[in-house]
Amino acid sequence: MRFHTLALFTALLCFALALVWGLRPDWLLWMWSVEYSSATGLVARRNAALFLAIGIMFYRARHTPPSDARRAMTTGFIAGCLVLAVLGFGEWINGNAGPGILLAVATETVLGLAFIQAHRSSVTQTQASA
Repeated sequence: MRFHTLALFTALLCFALALVWGLRPDWLLWMWSVEYSSATGLVARRNAALFLAIGIMFYRARHTPPSDARRAMTTGFIAGCLVLAVLGFGEWINGNAGPGILLAVATETVLGLAFIQAHRSSVTQTQASA
């Protein structure tokens, strides 16, 4: 998968998550079988701002050629996705979240692996053109 396509998809996904976490956090928490409270709502709305920021970064970077800055951004995102997947799976195993969280775990895993593949593809293309 090309970085441009993956970055655009990620930006759109993050914008959608920012809207849902900002406006209807109770819905996503319900999917995860986590009770909504003022504390979870506060954290959810703050996460909405982070999703908005990540979406803006990927949208703005979608045309960026391979560079140290792009590698830094994607490496951080890969680490975040894979750690979130492990944490989500652990919360499900420990009974702190219901099976609905496995959708997030799967999405985080696929995104992390897709960015690894996109990074490898850009390295191969860069080496081939050099």
